[in-house]
Amino acid sequence: MTTQTGHTEAIAASRVIGTSVYNAEGTSIGSIEDIMLDKTSNGIMFAVIGFGGFLGIGEKYHAIPWASLDYDEDKGGYVVPFSKEQLKAAPAYSINELAGADGEAARDASYDYYKVTPYWH
Repeated sequence: MTTQTGHTEAIAASRVIGTSVYNAEGTSIGSIEDIMLDKTSNGIMFAVIGFGGFLGIGEKYHAIPWASLDYDEDKGGYVVPFSKEQLKAAPAYSINELAGADGEAARDASYDYYKVTPYWH
């Protein structure tokens, strides 16, 4: 089965990690560093997007709701419907903080900040 944009519903995580991510203006904001999985519901909690650093120094990690990412074949990456300003002001974490408290704190803050309907309700 395919999504509304014609993409398949299943993809290997190894194909997603490292993929570039672009903001609403089409500017590259970074790449997908990891994917946080909800083991109890078998869902994707959020994508971990890394941006703002240089060679791993000073990089910030953002939890972006998975439903917010849309793959753009022309760009060869994902596009999020957020502006530079929204992304700069978004909650940022260390990798350890993203997984802390079972990832729920970062997940909840992300879905609230980006005003995305929670998948777990």
